[in-house]
Amino acid sequence: MNNSKIWLSSPHMGGSEQQYVQKAFDANWVAPLGPNVNGLEQDLENYLGNMAHVGALSSGTSAIHLGLILLGVQAGDEVLCQSMTFSASANPILYQGAIPVFIDSENETWNLSPVALEEAIIDRIANGKKPKAIIAVHLYGVPYQIEAVRALADKYEIPILEDSAEALGSSYKGQKCGTFGDIGVLSFNGNKIITTSGGGAIVTKTTMQKDRAVFFATQSRDNAPHYQHSEIGYNYRMSNICAGIGRGQMEVLDEHVGLRRKMNAFYVDLFKDIAVVTVFTVPNEDYFANYWLSAIVIEPNQEGIDREALRLAFEAANIESRPLWKPMHLQPIFEKYPYYGKKVAETLFENGLCLPSGSNLTIEDKNRIKGVITNFFK
Repeated sequence: MNNSKIWLSSPHMGGSEQQYVQKAFDANWVAPLGPNVNGLEQDLENYLGNMAHVGALSSGTSAIHLGLILLGVQAGDEVLCQSMTFSASANPILYQGAIPVFIDSENETWNLSPVALEEAIIDRIANGKKPKAIIAVHLYGVPYQIEAVRALADKYEIPILEDSAEALGSSYKGQKCGTFGDIGVLSFNGNKIITTSGGGAIVTKTTMQKDRAVFFATQSRDNAPHYQHSEIGYNYRMSNICAGIGRGQMEVLDEHVGLRRKMNAFYVDLFKDIAVVTVFTVPNEDYFANYWLSAIVIEPNQEGIDREALRLAFEAANIESRPLWKPMHLQPIFEKYPYYGKKVAETLFENGLCLPSGSNLTIEDKNRIKGVITNFFK
C-alpha cells in the first residue's frame, strides 16, 4: 500500500497558472507590479463584490500590518485581538509598538466572544485606554459572529480589522468574508484555499485607502524624479510572478472550496456514530464556510482516547494532523499582555485536532485516513 505523506493542506494547482507566469517571463515582468498584479486585484474585487478595493501584497501578515497603520494604530495604543488564532494576527500589533489585548472565543464559531469583547472594551475604557482597533478572525474558514461584533464596534466606535486569511470563499448571509471589516485581510500562503506561493492582500472600502496601502507597500516613495521618502515605507508588494500563480488559482477557487467542503462532509459522516468526537461545522444556514481546515474536538476518556493519542496514530501512518491554534495569551511572547474571557479557547486547544483537508486528497488518501480513525476508535 502507498505510504506517502498525506499533508494537512498542500498546494493544489489548477493548470493555467503556468500560462500567466509564462506571460510574465515573456514580457520580462519578473519584479513587483505588472499586469498579473493588476489582474489579480481585479479578479479579487470582482469575486468579493461589495465595492471592495484590493491591494496585492507579499503576505497576509503585511496586510494586517498595513491595516493597522491605515487605522491609525501607533506606539502605546491598545488593539483587541482574538486569542485563538495564528501568531500572524497578533505580531503586527507589536510591529507598531502597540499593546495586544487578547479576547477569548465562544463555542459556536470558535471565534471572538462578543461577551468577552465588550467586557474588555468597558474595562480598558475605564482604565483610560480606549482600544484603537479590533482584530477579528474567521477561524478555519468559519465566519465569526458578524452582527454581534459589528454592533459592539459601532457602539464603542472602534474599527474592525477583519482577518480573513483562512476564509476566502466563505460568506455570511451571502456576503463574502473579507468585506465585513473596516479593513480586510486575505492570505495566499502555500497551505491556503488558493495560493500565490507566498502572498496576501488588503481589502479596503475606498480607492484612497487602497492607494495609501500600496504607497506604504512600495517603500513610501514620494512622487519625485529621484528617490524621496517622507514617511516610513515597507517592501510589501506582491511580485508579478506570484500574482500570475494567483490568477490561475482564482479560476479554480470555487472548485477548491467545494472540494474542501466535501472533505468536511466526509468527516461528519465518518464520526457520526462516535459520541466523543464533534466535527467543527457552522452554527446555522446564515454561515457558509470554505472549511479551509476540517477540525474536531475529542472528549477525553479513561480508555486513552484523546487528541494527542489520535494525532500520534495519524503520525505513525505518515498522515499529518495538528492541534488547533494555541491561544495567543498562552504563548511565551504574549503571555504578559491582558486577556479577557474564560477558558473556551484554552479548552478547544487542549482537545481539538485539525485533520487533512486538502482539495487534492484522493480516494486512496481518504481510505487511509478512514482506516486510522476506524482502528483508533474500535
